[in-house]
Amino acid sequence: MTRYADIPKPIRSGIVVVDPELGIPQRVIVLQFNPDTLERQVAPQAAGGEGDSGGGGGGSGGDRNEALRLKGPAEETWKFTAEIDATDQLDVAAPDGIHPELAVLEMLVQPTVAQLLAASKLTKKGTIEISPIETPLTLFTWGSKRVMPVRLTELSVSESAFDVNLCPIRASLSIGMKVLTVSDLPAGHPGAALYLAHLAQKEQLARRARGGSFAQLGLGRGI
Repeated sequence: MTRYADIPKPIRSGIVVVDPELGIPQRVIVLQFNPDTLERQVAPQAAGGEGDSGGGGGGSGGDRNEALRLKGPAEETWKFTAEIDATDQLDVAAPDGIHPELAVLEMLVQPTVAQLLAASKLTKKGTIEISPIETPLTLFTWGSKRVMPVRLTELSVSESAFDVNLCPIRASLSIGMKVLTVSDLPAGHPGAALYLAHLAQKEQLARRARGGSFAQLGLGRGI
């Protein structure tokens, strides 16, 4: 008989916040529930302009030479819905409801007070050009085979239940993110190395896929 203690606990998806200069993890955010679905879009960075016609006859000779060329890694975006529910953790004190969990996710797309004050001081000193505020490096993890640097592009929060103090206790979050590649990050950046590791993992998985045959395609004699 299988005991409950023998059943492995499911791995959770989550987000790791990393210092962009030192590459040291600063915080681990574990999603309470794994999303039921993931929406992924992978768009190749094809060489040539949008008007390329390949072999259709309308493109120039140069465009035809670039029909099979790539300018860089594909642009990949992820979108999913995360759920946070304080009533599922009744054994954990939550005087603020799920305010802390929501705040930590919102701070992934917000500068800190210290950063804003520092930028304001530079403005008052008459600094001509102020560099945009840099946020920590964000990694999205979906198991050990999917660990990638990302930038959050969407964070939509729908709060659906509250306690007597109007603290939210249940919420649904629509999260969108773009995978950062070596085309997005400077050379030597920790995120660039992490992306290459992510791509190498994908290459290994592709090699494990079983190949088909011409007969399965109705091409018994080959092509």
